[in-house]
Amino acid sequence: MKKILYFVLPIIAFLIIFVNAFFGHLIFSSESQQVVNKYSVYVHLLSDWKSDSKNIIFDVTNSWYKSDKDNKENYVFEAASKEYNSNQFQEINGKSYVELKHEFSDCQEDWQPMLYRKAVDTVRHEIEYVQGKQLSADPEISIYPDIDNKSYDNTEQQLKIKNGFVQFFPICTSKEITSYDYSVKIDNKDLGFDAYFVSSSREYQNFVSEEFDFYTELGCFAQNKQSYSGTCKNINKDSGLLVILPDEIKPWTTKITVNLYEIN
Repeated sequence: MKKILYFVLPIIAFLIIFVNAFFGHLIFSSESQQVVNKYSVYVHLLSDWKSDSKNIIFDVTNSWYKSDKDNKENYVFEAASKEYNSNQFQEINGKSYVELKHEFSDCQEDWQPMLYRKAVDTVRHEIEYVQGKQLSADPEISIYPDIDNKSYDNTEQQLKIKNGFVQFFPICTSKEITSYDYSVKIDNKDLGFDAYFVSSSREYQNFVSEEFDFYTELGCFAQNKQSYSGTCKNINKDSGLLVILPDEIKPWTTKITVNLYEIN
């Protein structure tokens, strides 16, 4: 009997992963117009960076509402035809890095979280809520406490990030003007992040110049934080969130969790 289980259980596990990988978007498709997209971005900094650690992982949840005209009847998602990952060579501040991004991060597909990932995220949410690291009891919404970086002050942070790493996350919306709740946290206790809602992806490159512009309303930006949650209102459809880190990442992989929720 045990020998049979050793053979059967791996097959069952494989089938569960396979079904979720290709049909998870159908299992979790919403009857409402809300679309939830979970994806990850892996960044490897090349040798011209000063950081001891060269690896950054962004875990992103992007939730938005699609208009009636965007809802396609009898729409079939052809997962088998998609290239799930692609390496991209990028440069910021004159320093290069390689970015590996999940293709479903472009707001074009109704890709829902897979079963095993949804289960893991729900359990993690409940644990963090009991620990006080999570302020929302709803497993679908993440709200982090406002925690400042205590390793150094904000003046020093603004000097550090000018030569740091910048990542842009686009919002997803069917509206010309919209509003977003968002939350960001970092697992590296030795440095803080800055986060800014900006009007377009062009500000990614503008950040290193004197032309950088962002939404200055209260709640639209955060500086030198370990975790933060806010609301940014009346932003245009091309907007997104910039997350910036100093080039001082210590010897471990730094993970940043980003959550974006369009307000209906």
